[in-house]
Amino acid sequence: MMRIISANLNGIRSATTKGFFDWMATTDADVVCVQELKAQSADLTDEMRNPAGYRGFFHYAEKKGYSGVGIYCRREPDRIVEGIGHAGFDAEGRFIRADFGDLSVVSVYVPSGSSSPERQEAKFEFLDEFLPVMDALRSEGREFVVSGDWNIAHAPIDLKNWKGNLKNSGFLPEERAWLDKLYASGWVDVYRSLYPDAGDEGYSWWSNRGQAYAKNVGWRIDLHVATAGIASTAKESSVFKGQKFSDHAPLSVDYDCGYFV
Repeated sequence: MMRIISANLNGIRSATTKGFFDWMATTDADVVCVQELKAQSADLTDEMRNPAGYRGFFHYAEKKGYSGVGIYCRREPDRIVEGIGHAGFDAEGRFIRADFGDLSVVSVYVPSGSSSPERQEAKFEFLDEFLPVMDALRSEGREFVVSGDWNIAHAPIDLKNWKGNLKNSGFLPEERAWLDKLYASGWVDVYRSLYPDAGDEGYSWWSNRGQAYAKNVGWRIDLHVATAGIASTAKESSVFKGQKFSDHAPLSVDYDCGYFV
């Protein structure tokens, strides 16, 4: 069994103080994808860079305290690729890929558009750029697991107050239609394929406003999006809520395949 975990840390330094790496050591994960580092290379301790049993690879944002993604590998990857080939978004540190034989695992952090109309426009621009990237990945003929914070809830089942969020970033019709197009092209939402009727147990993000976490008023926006072959081997997925490292919770998927035997 191969286990891949994705977690938006909302600051790697903050998540470390809240016990993320202590928890990670107990997970028996083969690959751990992290997003929103909010740190540069000089900010990382040895534990953050290479936690026990893992080697870390990172795509930092140029802006300090902003964005950034990483991927922790228990096995040495054959190749690491940073960025999607778009100078502006690559400067924000949003994509890192690790190749293992015929399998590639990606950590991705899709922009949020909630802070301003300008950031929503940037999010739409990223989505326009990213769809051809996803098409190109799939055309390589390899198996891919693209995991991370996608910042889009796909359907009403994926968030608590869907009616009240129809005009809000993360649940806009254009964003949801983008995911429709992505899945129609052959990509698979692994958690949803395993649990077609799962509702609030699949939420992975909660606003810091009010009592959203305590009341489980959440969104399912952290996803494993995979090619059909590897997706078909997924046996179990879960969102870990036993300890709070961030405003997101880690998403774990077990794949019954031989890539890490």
